[in-house]
Amino acid sequence: MIEAQAVVEIALAAAARSGADGCIVLVDETSHADVRFALNTTTTNGVRRDRSVTVIVMVAAGTPGAQSVGVARRSGVADVEQMVSAALTDARGAPPADDVFALVDGMGAARGGGRAASAAFGSAPVETDLSVLGGVLSGLSGAFGRASAKDVVLAGFAEYGVSTLYLGSSTGVRLSFSQPTGAVNLVGRSADGVRSAWTAVGAERIGEISFGEMEEELWRRLSWAERSISLDAGRYEVILPPSGVADMMGSLLFYGMGGQDAEDGRTVFSATGGDDGGGSGGSGSGGAGGAGGVRGTRVGEQLTNMPFTLYSDPFEPGLECLPFVACGSSDSESSVFDNALPIERVDWIHGGRLAHLRYHRAGAARSGVEAAPYIDNLILRGGGGGDPARGGGDPAGGGGDPARGGGGGGATDGGSVDEMVARTERGLLLTCLWYIREVDPATALLTGLTRDGVYVIEDGAVVGAANNFRFNESPVDLLARATEVGTSVRTLGRELGEYLNRCIMPALRIPDFNMSSVSQAS
Repeated sequence: MIEAQAVVEIALAAAARSGADGCIVLVDETSHADVRFALNTTTTNGVRRDRSVTVIVMVAAGTPGAQSVGVARRSGVADVEQMVSAALTDARGAPPADDVFALVDGMGAARGGGRAASAAFGSAPVETDLSVLGGVLSGLSGAFGRASAKDVVLAGFAEYGVSTLYLGSSTGVRLSFSQPTGAVNLVGRSADGVRSAWTAVGAERIGEISFGEMEEELWRRLSWAERSISLDAGRYEVILPPSGVADMMGSLLFYGMGGQDAEDGRTVFSATGGDDGGGSGGSGSGGAGGAGGVRGTRVGEQLTNMPFTLYSDPFEPGLECLPFVACGSSDSESSVFDNALPIERVDWIHGGRLAHLRYHRAGAARSGVEAAPYIDNLILRGGGGGDPARGGGDPAGGGGDPARGGGGGGATDGGSVDEMVARTERGLLLTCLWYIREVDPATALLTGLTRDGVYVIEDGAVVGAANNFRFNESPVDLLARATEVGTSVRTLGRELGEYLNRCIMPALRIPDFNMSSVSQAS
């Protein structure tokens, strides 16, 4: 195959010859290695290389300033000039786009991480192979024998990949960024199927994952399950670990943060009761996090007295991700016209107050706010949001009004999950959530199942494993009702980890988590 950079230049030249008013080309080169295992033996392993090409063209749509957009996508070896022709045909038959905005030029793209991304455009794509999983494979070889001796079967997978993106535009932009992503998922189940446990880790550098620590935690959880305790549905005090919090907050990020959807009355952050939204506005920290009230939304409203800050930052240490917009198609929150736009930190919630929603530039201009694109990481902190020097606010945070119930007066650095368990008189420790689905967008109500470990806590110690439950909860309500927040750590959600690998989350103590029914799942 020809080099990715050549694909970009050929497509841009073909678009210019064909009379396109603008063109953007995205070439994504991926290199991925994985190993899968079940029944105490490896089952498959392999390495794959993939390329996807997206060509986006813009043409004038009659009235001054109006443009229509056409898109062509191909995988593998692509006839780039034919793709340009197909995209032009698509554009000429399309209605005017409602997200038209001036394309980012070379100077605009140089802000933030753009300078480094521009310099990287001439580099070859990063490749990987199975050797990066050597530490995991070495750990598995001993773990399989130990599992057999304990009458336990292990299953799961380890994967590591690097995606190298090349972006070029007719306005002179040339950018590239390589994103590494790794994960290990480990499940242990007793041979009789009665006990099961799960643990997982995500990392950009797969060699940093300690398989030995994962295995040790798995044995601990399986030992907890040697005693079975049957419980009815109801509301329980729950320690929700970082992995579970990641799934709940990730669901909020995906389903609930759209600004246009909120303005249209379709999300939990839509203004209600005739309120035009807003209030006093956000706290003003962290990139676009300081937007004021937006008509028709709850931006500026205090969601919880606990000083939570939920944010995304492409430069978060250890969670670095794509520092510019790369968008293959437009929707209510993202726009192909924003390709190459530098990304900065965005506080979605700051100090417990809704600070910003997701908008592309055209939508933000219509609503009078700053643009805030999707960012491929998510961080929740209980005391103001990280390093003040990077826009994080005061890590000491503040409490709130205990009379309001919610999080007022709760602890914002409760330490590790084990430390929070030790302070629990009676409750449940969840280890992972599964099959999470949105029930009611207006309240962000989610339903899902517990899986592979619901543990009963009595007098500060885990005393057994309970049956599984179906739960019904809203992540917004969880933030409002949390009474204790653990230390934020790197984590991987069971349900959404495949789509949102880069997360830092705390454990949360929820005094009345709604286990709506008993589940027969095991």
